[in-house]
Amino acid sequence: MTPFALALSLALHAAPATKAATPPARPAADKKMSSTQKPAAAEDIVASTRTWQEERLKSLESDDGWLTLVGLFWLKEGAQTAGSAPESDLDFPPGTPAKLGTFTRKGNTASLQPAPGVAFTRDGKPFTGGEVKSDESDAPDVLKLGSLSLQVILRGDKLGVRVKDTEAPARQQFHGIPTYPASAAWRVDARFEPSETPRTIQVPNVLGTEEEMKVPGTLVFTVNGKEYRLTPVEGGKQLFIIFADETNRDATYGAGRFLYADLPKDGRVVLDFNRAYNPPCAFTRFATCPLPPRGNRLALRVEAGEKRSGDH
Repeated sequence: MTPFALALSLALHAAPATKAATPPARPAADKKMSSTQKPAAAEDIVASTRTWQEERLKSLESDDGWLTLVGLFWLKEGAQTAGSAPESDLDFPPGTPAKLGTFTRKGNTASLQPAPGVAFTRDGKPFTGGEVKSDESDAPDVLKLGSLSLQVILRGDKLGVRVKDTEAPARQQFHGIPTYPASAAWRVDARFEPSETPRTIQVPNVLGTEEEMKVPGTLVFTVNGKEYRLTPVEGGKQLFIIFADETNRDATYGAGRFLYADLPKDGRVVLDFNRAYNPPCAFTRFATCPLPPRGNRLALRVEAGEKRSGDH
């Protein structure tokens, strides 16, 4: 964890503990069910959450999942040697060739010249050297070498090489993620208040920098009679919410969690906190995660979704 993320995590842990929040009251329709009849809504949320969790783990454990991330190297302007040899400018993980090749940065572009005998492929074909398109491209390049894959990423003015390994120890030793029991009570209906004019916010990240993100509006919801607000950012065809809550002190990932929600319908958005999940930085120190923006730290224990996992 970078110093910035560590400081946030420590700050959250240092805060005094509070009494666990009572889960939101169930809808009135549930209360009409007999004491021996399980509400359909509860059955649905348990099943749908289980399915979502299975897909989430499948993605995390995939050949390209976050558990395979083993390195991240920021490039300086000019040429830098890469490999596992101690004299390399970019110190790649053990098991990679001692001399992997030479990366050259020119502005926001990077090229790689493989070392003699190092046989990279790109799209299944031999890669003998040249520019490596970053993830800013619609079709970024992924270079492969045995179980390793390399990709160039651009984060603000930082250009780096991300390294993944399908045989990474984190992937081989992964045993799942603890979660809170699924509950219909944490599937919360929110009012969507659209931004009157185009709006952006500065979202901090674990690199200690900020990224400008578009804000479509504000989400307003009530838990146990108290109103809360969250600021989502655009997340493709969904809303993306980066939030912190009081469980971060003792039960969930210290720097906050992520949540996606469908776009507003008739001015309403469903926030299914059962699907709140850990950012990649919970599993690897080589990820570049955004952190909760100002105003997205709830004075509430959201006892739903994924609990703390890993040691980052």
